[in-house]
Amino acid sequence: MSTEPIRLALIIGSTREGRFGPTVARWFLNQAKQRDDFEVDVVDLAEHELPTVITAQPTPEGAQALGEVMPRIKAADAFVIVTPEYNHSFPASLKNAIDWHSTQWHAKPVGFVSYGGLSGGLRAVEALRLVLAELHAATVRATVSFHDAWKQFGPDGEPIDPEGCNTSAKYLLDQLGWWATILREGRERRPYVS
Repeated sequence: MSTEPIRLALIIGSTREGRFGPTVARWFLNQAKQRDDFEVDVVDLAEHELPTVITAQPTPEGAQALGEVMPRIKAADAFVIVTPEYNHSFPASLKNAIDWHSTQWHAKPVGFVSYGGLSGGLRAVEALRLVLAELHAATVRATVSFHDAWKQFGPDGEPIDPEGCNTSAKYLLDQLGWWATILREGRERRPYVS
């Protein structure tokens, strides 16, 4: 069994002006950094203007953005997607990033940290589970969700009541770590064929 840390891509899905995603992602990143079994790469979609037209010949700008993101998605052993809920689903920027990458998701686990109003972004997570199943990814059951997220964090960007969310984050990382280890070993022994 490999003792190499799990390469975790922490994807910030929202690109909207005034977004709350970076606050939630910073908190989760700090939770993951407390462990020695994960090596985290933060992929903030707002920093990469992926083309919205999927084509074999993207523009030079689009090709550059894809060249910055695609190797990081491919190198990941596991993913955590930080997503808000927009209109009962997830952001178009996140769907675009998912659609640009196909085999990079295969046989890899995905966890979710969601945020929003009363639903805490859980409807976005349910929609994402369907999409990622089609891409042969394994979504883990554990999630972290912040209901009325803007009331859950203080001005310092830290949760006001950290006990519950920190416990949930540990459970999510434990599940993700198990799946990532098993699936990485499986891919090494026998390449995944869709």
